[in-house]
Amino acid sequence: MSTSSRALELLGLLQNRRHWSGDELAGRLGVSPRTLRRAVSELQELGYPILTTRGTGGGYQLGAGASLPPLVLSEDEAAATVLGLKEIATGAHPASADDAVSAMAKIVQVLPPRIRGRIDSLRAVAVPASAQQRAAIGDVTALTTLALACRDGDAVEFSYRSHGGDESWRTAQPHRIVNVDNRLYLVAWDLDRADWRTFRVDRVTGPRRTGNRFAPRQLPGDDAVAFVNARIGDLPSRFRVRATVHAPAERIKAEIVHYGTVRPIDDSSCEVCIAAESLDWAAFCLVAIGAPFVVHGPVEAVDYMRAWGQALIQATAPSTRTR
Repeated sequence: MSTSSRALELLGLLQNRRHWSGDELAGRLGVSPRTLRRAVSELQELGYPILTTRGTGGGYQLGAGASLPPLVLSEDEAAATVLGLKEIATGAHPASADDAVSAMAKIVQVLPPRIRGRIDSLRAVAVPASAQQRAAIGDVTALTTLALACRDGDAVEFSYRSHGGDESWRTAQPHRIVNVDNRLYLVAWDLDRADWRTFRVDRVTGPRRTGNRFAPRQLPGDDAVAFVNARIGDLPSRFRVRATVHAPAERIKAEIVHYGTVRPIDDSSCEVCIAAESLDWAAFCLVAIGAPFVVHGPVEAVDYMRAWGQALIQATAPSTRTR
């Protein structure tokens, strides 16, 4: 491996994990400890903030620098890149939210504090019209702190605002950040409640890594997205719309996996329950299924669907209705 290739490989390893021992890094690169030390020194001379510690438990890690390392990004480009990744992470564009969060964590990890402040001050910049349908990320540093804690198995502390507006201080072992219905959720083991919990990232304030490492726990079901969906379905909502849909349950489950529950009635019909804050949203979900359905409750939902149907009929041109 050439010197430049070794340096790039070393930098990639340092970005993918918080801390490496010297023996681990040398083994991954296939070099001697002396060659590893020389490669680290070369990266440090280029401006990369690599921290080294000696003795038992010592090793190497990538820290925050006083200035940007000489990459291909200026300060303005770094700020623009993080803001763009933030929009991807919240579902504004058809790209991987997980990859966007990972990339943000790597960039913000080495940004000087003054640039992080600039990014947070730009959060009021105009965003696409679809933004009102999703939760914006107000604090980029908070998101990347949680993402890095998930990566490194590091417990975190933070203030959390509940659905009802109550504030509480939480200590948790973070597992993963997932995007569900264009919102970011932290799946974590809540140490105070001794149970798994989901936290909306936009309601998390001031997260701090404690430095207390932990062994990963087995998430129930081993599917973080399904776990979040199940927890969302259990949350109190303004409306819980119940309907019979005349289509096989398996097909309907695939259609509304993110926002409702399905119970089979027979081979050709099922009972659907959608928890929603808006009847507009519940009506759209049912109509989008593309199968006949009957809404049973609550009364507000029945009346709303009836009015919606009449409005759609009236909106159809008379010449079209008579054909």
